[in-house]
Amino acid sequence: MLNKITLGLALGVSAVSAAAQTTSDIKANPGNSAYVQDGRGIIARSPFGLCWRTGYWTPADAVPGCDGELTPPVAKPTAPAVAPPPVAQAPAAPVAPKRCDFAVTLSSDETFAFNKAVLSGAAKKRIDSDVVSRLTSCAKVDIVLVTGHTDRLGSQAYNQRLSEKRADAVAAYLKSKGVGANIDTLGAGKTQSIKACNDKLPRKQLIECLAPNRRVVIEVRGLAK
Repeated sequence: MLNKITLGLALGVSAVSAAAQTTSDIKANPGNSAYVQDGRGIIARSPFGLCWRTGYWTPADAVPGCDGELTPPVAKPTAPAVAPPPVAQAPAAPVAPKRCDFAVTLSSDETFAFNKAVLSGAAKKRIDSDVVSRLTSCAKVDIVLVTGHTDRLGSQAYNQRLSEKRADAVAAYLKSKGVGANIDTLGAGKTQSIKACNDKLPRKQLIECLAPNRRVVIEVRGLAK
């Protein structure tokens, strides 16, 4: 019975060896091989190219070509790196339009005489150079605000009316110079003094001291060209 098994195994190996001729030959380990091999030391393989192992085979007995991939591995193409989604760009902040804002205060010899609302020659010259000429650099004038002021001498009611007349005098002059923008006038009376003087001064000197308060402020708001 043993002889028949041995013969069958030999025949099986022979058949495998014959079939293995169509596959690549793999040499067994000459020292100690755990694979079935023929007389040449070539490992027997199945028709499908699988190596025949003996019953005492362990992973430590593995040889290249029998275990793992039977053919040289095909190089795996490297997938291109996935590009990150584009970062959403924040919308550019709108550029603020250039402004054509300025203010001019009639001071020194440009102020009004005591108890008067008549523009001096110096005041007209200042308005021409610093207001009318600068308005030409504005693409659009939203408003021209003219505020009149008085000194503290006299009643509040009287000074209120006087400050309004001074503002009106400047507005009228601007219109006479061709300023077509909207002009608003305002009287501040004696509420916004910028110069304080000693009441003990002689009246003439007191009036001269308080002259800076008898002023007009011209404010322009608009867009530049």
